Amino acid sequence: MALELRQQLKLSQQLVMTPQLQQAIKLLQLSRLELAETIQQEIEINPVLEEALDGPDQPEAELEGHGHEALDVPLPEPEKTTEVQMESDSSLREIDWENYSNDYESGFSTRGKDDDDLPSRLDILTAKPDLHSHLSWQLTLSRLTEEEKEIGQFIIGNLNRDGFLVVTEAEIAEGTGCEPELAHRMIGVVQEMDPAGVGARDLKDCLLLQLGRLGLGTSLAATIVREHLHTLENRNFGAIARGTGRPIEDILAAIKVITELDPHPGRIYSEEEPQYIIPDVYVHKIGGEYVILLNDEGLPRLKVSNYYKDILKKDSGAPAETKNYVQDKLKSAMWLIKSIHQRQRTIYRVVESLLKFQYDFFEKGIAFLKPLVLRDVAEDLGMHESTISRVTSNKYMHTPQGTFELKYFFNSSITRHDGGEAMASESIKNRIRTIIAGENHQDPLSDNAIADIFAKEDIKLARRTVAKYREQMGILPSKFRKKPKLS
Repeated sequence: MALELRQQLKLSQQLVMTPQLQQAIKLLQLSRLELAETIQQEIEINPVLEEALDGPDQPEAELEGHGHEALDVPLPEPEKTTEVQMESDSSLREIDWENYSNDYESGFSTRGKDDDDLPSRLDILTAKPDLHSHLSWQLTLSRLTEEEKEIGQFIIGNLNRDGFLVVTEAEIAEGTGCEPELAHRMIGVVQEMDPAGVGARDLKDCLLLQLGRLGLGTSLAATIVREHLHTLENRNFGAIARGTGRPIEDILAAIKVITELDPHPGRIYSEEEPQYIIPDVYVHKIGGEYVILLNDEGLPRLKVSNYYKDILKKDSGAPAETKNYVQDKLKSAMWLIKSIHQRQRTIYRVVESLLKFQYDFFEKGIAFLKPLVLRDVAEDLGMHESTISRVTSNKYMHTPQGTFELKYFFNSSITRHDGGEAMASESIKNRIRTIIAGENHQDPLSDNAIADIFAKEDIKLARRTVAKYREQMGILPSKFRKKPKLS
């Protein structure tokens, strides 16, 4: 068959991803904080966009009338500072010294000592001290030579986030050029610092350092950590009692001391900051009905500058290049505002659909959560599943039952033996958590026993499914949940 070139006309439809459409899709999947940051960036790069200001000091009508024009208004004369006279009738008597007193000053305080509303000393620091800076501060205050401080800094720099030492004495000696004996001694210096247990090589060394700091270096707890730590991990208390020759009551008392120690002493100075969740949507029950409120607090309100709109008028006298530039920026601004409004409307409609499908959850709690997939909401709203997925990503909703991610309401279904209404996987997890919380701690339930409980309730749940859900919730197996029976 010979190859040849031919022209052919064909009529077809295809989706063209314009930059504006890509921007609208991107805005749809942004979280609330990311949206605020994106809007701020657009305000900085697009001169046509302005943030609408509310307040009596700057009326919007006045701002729109002047735009960005420079006003020829004489500046007021700078105020002259006058010397304060320290006399008996001075205006200092009018100062509310109560607002200037605080508990951080030992010599001056007019407040009560049990005022719990005062901020913590750590709340006014510009930066939270990390483990390395905390240890370096202690090293600086120690009476050591410059060589010893240099070796100490090398050791502190080789501690991981848990406070464990990740290099050997030979590596310390090689890295600092010191003798191994000096490296060994400086490791001991670091191990004597706060917090207790820092500078240890492993978990056993960390626990022994903390017990030694408590004066329990030769106690039964130290013996258990030193000789029976692996047996303790398996919670085989009988083997520990036989190995130490001590009664089970003494073993349990020693284990209680061990469990109060910190296996990760360095994490109290972790640099990780807590992530606070600000809901994107609030659902309140008012007068027997649920009301959906979008959280727009903190999001800049956008408007188009009248100054640049005036440039596009025929009698503005602006060059053609300037008008074309402003026209492009104006289209971009209008599309951004439209996309933000469309995003908010879509989120509202999705939450409204979730409220309809999961009404029992809003009324009664997690146990009444129903199976739901993206396709159900997409068909209810006449949208594509990918749109629903983007809307529910990185967004949170405050409900009467708590604050949840929108993805939380989509669950796989667990069928029943009797053909009744299926249950959601989150409801099953909540049921497993309740069953384990009420079990006999001397004889905890195995995964098979929990599966049998569900079978009696006509719920089809395999043992491996119970184990998977239990691991997802961070619940230990039955042999690790068992507590010894005292007789």
